[in-house]
Amino acid sequence: MAAHSASGAHGPAPDRLRRRIAERQRQLGVSDAVLAKRARMSPHYLRQLAAVGLDFDPDGLRRVAAALGMTFQDLIDDRTDIPPGQPGPGERPVLIRLTGTECWDRVGPHGVGRVVLPAEPAPVAYPVNYAVDAETVVYRTAREGEAAPGEGTVVSFEVDRIDEETSQGWSVLLTGQAERVGAAESRHLAEEELIRPWAGGDRPQWVRIHPDRVTGRRIGAL
Repeated sequence: MAAHSASGAHGPAPDRLRRRIAERQRQLGVSDAVLAKRARMSPHYLRQLAAVGLDFDPDGLRRVAAALGMTFQDLIDDRTDIPPGQPGPGERPVLIRLTGTECWDRVGPHGVGRVVLPAEPAPVAYPVNYAVDAETVVYRTAREGEAAPGEGTVVSFEVDRIDEETSQGWSVLLTGQAERVGAAESRHLAEEELIRPWAGGDRPQWVRIHPDRVTGRRIGAL
């Protein structure tokens, strides 16, 4: 007898199961014929399996999940670690530019953002815990860490927020020069306990970004 899942006693509704399989196929570039062969079934049986749902052939779905490089639970349950923005756009969306004051208000006193640094062959972005100090952004990293820019490096810093229930959200982008904070000021910032990096470890190097441009946009509804 098949184990019940968190999606309900009989698993996800067939339309959700079909959509989940199709999305993973697109992600991998796998056709129905190839997937069916890997799952040891005919393409017709694969379509029937997806159309009927979990109770029809749980073992068949396990083979489909394995062929898609997924666990059985990932296939039948709603995942909580997927990136934001899965729902479609809301009704009558509108893009609104934020003022400088509105940008800083949304960035708030601290949070998690992404610092974008120049690199070869292309710029790289790193998530960091940040704090706002007198309209500059500070964060901590390892002294020779990848998120530690050279003195005077021009960087970008981005913070955003997505509300999937309403398909609305905002993003703020800061650009400016980064500096490595000196020892005395670093001790002062550490004593203030402005930031506790989620990644843990020894991150004694403070970096301060002096933005010369602050822009933001918000997706709302009419």
